Amino acid sequence: MEDISEKKRLIFESALELIRERGFHGAPMSQVAANAGVAAGTIYHYFEGKDELIRELYAYNKERVVAVVNEASAVGGTRKERFLNVWNRLYEFYILNEKVLIFFEQYLNSPYNTDKSPNLHRGTLYNFFQEGIDSGEIMRAKPELLLVLMVGSVTSTAKLALFGHVPLDQSDLDDVAGMLWKGITAN
Repeated sequence: MEDISEKKRLIFESALELIRERGFHGAPMSQVAANAGVAAGTIYHYFEGKDELIRELYAYNKERVVAVVNEASAVGGTRKERFLNVWNRLYEFYILNEKVLIFFEQYLNSPYNTDKSPNLHRGTLYNFFQEGIDSGEIMRAKPELLLVLMVGSVTSTAKLALFGHVPLDQSDLDDVAGMLWKGITAN
């Protein structure tokens, strides 16, 4: 993942907070700069305008999620252990980064999301599922659908805990991830 300057990180954090509180339209560049503790002109050193800020904020946080997935998928021996590790680490990421979860929900359903590339879902998880399908361990399905099931279950469970005020312990999380694993395996 790309290292960014402290000022740029502060701008990203400020934007996430304002977008969480007020949405995209309620997060003007001047307020983002003020909340980040940087001069209004400084923000334009990093971004030409709000559209670029929001798109870079998405790319930055997507890289953070990819880093979590890559790190988590490298731990564990069996495919099931790796699956459960990724599921739990993604859940933990969203619980600790509630603003990112909210931002992703808004971004993906907004006009800012202009990248409709068919390769958008390709990466570590796609390969994980494709290899599992090829080995006969995971049921035959499009890897993109398995990605939707996994990511959707993680984000929905995180939203249930964060916004539904449903207390979840590790046993509950193990149940959700375990049910999903059982549902996608070929055996």
